[in-house]
Amino acid sequence: MVKLLIAGVWVCLVTLGSVYVAVYMATAPVEVSEEEARKAQLQLVRGESVTIPLIADGKVKGYFLGRISFMMEKEKIKDVELPMTEMMTDELFTLLVGNRMVDIANISAFDVEAFRTTVKEDLNKRLGDAMIEEVLVEQLDYLSKEDVRASGEGTPTVANTPVKIVEGVAVEAPAASAGH
Repeated sequence: MVKLLIAGVWVCLVTLGSVYVAVYMATAPVEVSEEEARKAQLQLVRGESVTIPLIADGKVKGYFLGRISFMMEKEKIKDVELPMTEMMTDELFTLLVGNRMVDIANISAFDVEAFRTTVKEDLNKRLGDAMIEEVLVEQLDYLSKEDVRASGEGTPTVANTPVKIVEGVAVEAPAASAGH
């Protein structure tokens, strides 16, 4: 009888100890790294697809097809309506056509990081505050005028696939509309 009583007390103590440890571990503060904390403060502002004509010698030579999205601080863009599509189109036009940052004859020389940095710095300068934390290049392709014309006529050619300038980053759709 005494052995049964001691076994019962032992089972109760082990059970209580297990419950205490489980509750303690479940309510322990979660350690968050700096990188995770920074990412939690950012919001994706999805860019729209834009088409920029490449003009040389007074004629359209081809088109840049692009989609660029941004990671921006939630607090800074909370109540601000930004014309991001228009600003991005203007910035891409300046970089791709005005500054000729992409040399179609030598695409391998294109520096994606320099492109991202330039876009980020120029747009932050325009916005007046460091609102853009990261630039995500989803798509940046080039399609020549002949390729566009051939695909419009329904003539299948090997060349009418766009020239990939940047292998884009897949950006998942935001859960809720950002309103920007």
